[in-house]
Amino acid sequence: MTLKISRILHAGYVFECDGTLIAFDPIFESPFSRNCHAFPDVRFDHALIRGMKPDAVFISHFHDDHCSLESLDLLDRDTPIYLYCLFDELFALIRALGFVNVLPLAVDVPVRVGAIEVIPRRALDADVDSMFHIRAAGLNVLNVVDSWMDPETLEQLKPYAPWDMVLWPFQTMREIDVIAPSRAQGSAPALPEEWPEQLQALAPRYVVPSSCQFVQEPWSWYNHALFPITYRQFAREVGAWLPDAAIVRLNPSVSVALTPQGLAPSAPLPWVLPVGEQEVDYEYDADIVPPPTSDIARHFAPLDAGQTALALDYCRSGLLEKYEDMELPSDSYFAAPCVWQLSVYDHEGAVRQFRYRIHGDRIALAGDEEAPTWMTEIPIAKLYAGLALGESLTSMYMRINGAPPDADIVDDPLIRCLFNDAFGAYQSAQLQRIKERPAQ
Repeated sequence: MTLKISRILHAGYVFECDGTLIAFDPIFESPFSRNCHAFPDVRFDHALIRGMKPDAVFISHFHDDHCSLESLDLLDRDTPIYLYCLFDELFALIRALGFVNVLPLAVDVPVRVGAIEVIPRRALDADVDSMFHIRAAGLNVLNVVDSWMDPETLEQLKPYAPWDMVLWPFQTMREIDVIAPSRAQGSAPALPEEWPEQLQALAPRYVVPSSCQFVQEPWSWYNHALFPITYRQFAREVGAWLPDAAIVRLNPSVSVALTPQGLAPSAPLPWVLPVGEQEVDYEYDADIVPPPTSDIARHFAPLDAGQTALALDYCRSGLLEKYEDMELPSDSYFAAPCVWQLSVYDHEGAVRQFRYRIHGDRIALAGDEEAPTWMTEIPIAKLYAGLALGESLTSMYMRINGAPPDADIVDDPLIRCLFNDAFGAYQSAQLQRIKERPAQ
């Protein structure tokens, strides 16, 4: 038998064997997660997707670039959905979308669907991620998704070496560097130092650079600051570590047929439609100067009066209430008295500034006479999206200035107030929009 492996987008794949078809982390959107544009560019034939009948869908974790209700909405509601997630809320949201078989995954507990067996494996952050060990046609494929390898899991996987194929996350995204660019280190991009030992222990025949097939909006400076690793660098360095392995790039829609004897091209996915040049690569610029947040804010449509009022009222009162409801870590920068400034930019680049006096779990509005020691900037359109649309941190163009080198960036008061206890906000907003659409 042959195992056919097809790339959808990002960490999404279709596996087919002996009449069984399984989709992993399917995303049928571009852009997805609000501003993640397919790279290389593709479009989707949603009519063909609606006619597809997968035997099951497996979702590795709850992040919105892996579990999107907009994408799941295209599938037949009888499709079994297997999900690795420690929170009941996401299961409830998928069931509310109409799926009747939404099933939890457990680490090391195999699930057999027809000719394919899927074994969830523990990732380094087991509270969030999982990896997939796929067995079919006498082959072993490891889909690391975009997680980090747990050392104990690596020992568990070594006996299966040589692996027939490993889908390895090749990007090391610099999320913190674009939020706090003043603290970014302009060093040459390097692959993580633990990767050689891990990949050599797995000894795969084929390595696919996986995940991260996206860029931000065409105007975004993130496109040269967020993605440091190129396909060229990955192939060169991994090829040196694994001289007997083949590095195989799978662009969206591309399919291969894997057998014990080798790898061959196969018919592409008909519902993933490549657009333009596909052999594109990332271009990282360690010396890039980020544009002012006032310029970034001009790229977003103006809010209406009600949306503007919601965002500004949050700055005046809602944020204060939320902050005082949370428990501050004892080692936080904000455990000591300080003044925080929040700058909110509208679609014309005009700014409204709010200053707060913070000491531990206490916060209050402060006057302009007190100089800030920590400063946060955000477009008002993105602040509103975070409050009402479940937008995630990576697409909000938030910027932090003046944070001490030893401070934890995610202690920022706006980050904590928007995202602490905000599980499933993106999917909840998706579900609301889907339910409000006119029947087709």
